[in-house]
Amino acid sequence: MAKKSVASLQTGSKRLTKAIKMVRSPKSGAYTFVESIMTPEKVNDWLNK
Repeated sequence: MAKKSVASLQTGSKRLTKAIKMVRSPKSGAYTFVESIMTPEKVNDWLNK
């Protein structure tokens, strides 16, 4: 689980965060990375899913 605020994502008055998490595939058992750009308030909810 990673949370990173990127300067290029901060446009105008909106502040966005890029969150990356590892998800295990049920079919192969391999890990994949899922990325999403969202507001900082929603990051913890997204990571806990």
